[in-house]
Amino acid sequence: MLDYSDLLKLKRWNTPTIYNGWEAITAKDRLEVKCNRSETRDFMPQMGSMIGYAVTVTFEPSCKEHHKDGMRRWSEYRHYVASVPGPKIVVLQDLDAPDNIIGSFWGEVCSNMHRALGCVGTITDGAIRDVDEMTNAGFKALARRLCVGHAYSVPVTWGVPVEVFGCQIKPGELIHADKHGFLVLPEEDQQHLVEAASYMDENECLTTIGAARRSAGKSYEQILKDLDDANKTFAENTQSFRKRLGLV
Repeated sequence: MLDYSDLLKLKRWNTPTIYNGWEAITAKDRLEVKCNRSETRDFMPQMGSMIGYAVTVTFEPSCKEHHKDGMRRWSEYRHYVASVPGPKIVVLQDLDAPDNIIGSFWGEVCSNMHRALGCVGTITDGAIRDVDEMTNAGFKALARRLCVGHAYSVPVTWGVPVEVFGCQIKPGELIHADKHGFLVLPEEDQQHLVEAASYMDENECLTTIGAARRSAGKSYEQILKDLDDANKTFAENTQSFRKRLGLV
């Protein structure tokens, strides 16, 4: 696991910046990225990004059977959440989604309860409610939509792989998320991620973005030459960075 100080550093950037850092250091093909494959909605964009280790759960609010054993299920599930090191992001698969969403797992009560257990937010392919109250609790949510009720909201399974927004997530995986979506960070790529995100952010500013912002008063011919040169320098800098880390 990363040091808490490194997690705080990663939280300072948006998720696309973290992706750029990951892309610079990973041995994977960039098409192998684990992220949402369908649109998510960030209901608290003003809270910025969140980062945490996945605790996973499924629920099926349309099913009355699970509710008959609800007290035991909730107690055992809360003990599972408490047993996982934080910070934590609850990844919740709604078994009724996407066509039969009838209730929300999340609201004022549940968000406060999970915040007390070290969770910073949730990613759910279902619905949420009590948006203002969840925000007040400091609990961020990426979800599909809003709804008014909770129906028969009981944990069904937990501590198992789940699938949300076209991406399978396993318990304990490190996730970075914001209004753009979410990114699962492979363990083998985490060691240099803070350095890579910082370097690639600066690399863009010093090369491609800088060349574009200094275009005032120049001819298109000169701007195009500057951009070609900047892109070449950007690629060379990235390669030098990878060599310095022993990745090539």
